Amino acid sequence: MKEVTEQGAYLQLAQLCARSEHCQYELTEKMRRWGMSDEAQARVMARLVGERYVDDERYARAFVRDKIRYNKWGRRKVEQALWAKHVGDDISERVLGEVGDDEYLSVLRPLLQQKRRSVKADSDYERNQRLVKFALGRGFTYDIIRQCIGGDIGDVDEED
Repeated sequence: MKEVTEQGAYLQLAQLCARSEHCQYELTEKMRRWGMSDEAQARVMARLVGERYVDDERYARAFVRDKIRYNKWGRRKVEQALWAKHVGDDISERVLGEVGDDEYLSVLRPLLQQKRRSVKADSDYERNQRLVKFALGRGFTYDIIRQCIGGDIGDVDEED
């Protein structure tokens, strides 16, 4: 593998960041795989942050929005993913705090309606337990799940 210079790394990473959002951890890992020294990584990262190519808060906002809307993830799963990407707790708490319960509900209700149709169960209790387990696996909190399963789903499902 050809050795990457500081300037070459900066240009490659700046181009990458111009196309899509990336967090500092992702870029640092990429430079580490390229075999760059820690000092060179720090200098390149400082330049990228200084020129606003990399901003963990901006990244976290885009990440949270995309994972909730498109991947249909709940708060807990998004929190874990941000933690795995080494986004600071202060940033992730602030960004996740901006998302209201109504947004989670608008994602979870259709998910549970669709899942209810495919769940095989002997009783409503068993069906609800399976739906709760499904929603917990998607990272939704129990209070949001309870708001959806509290009768809303069956009512909406019967209107179809």
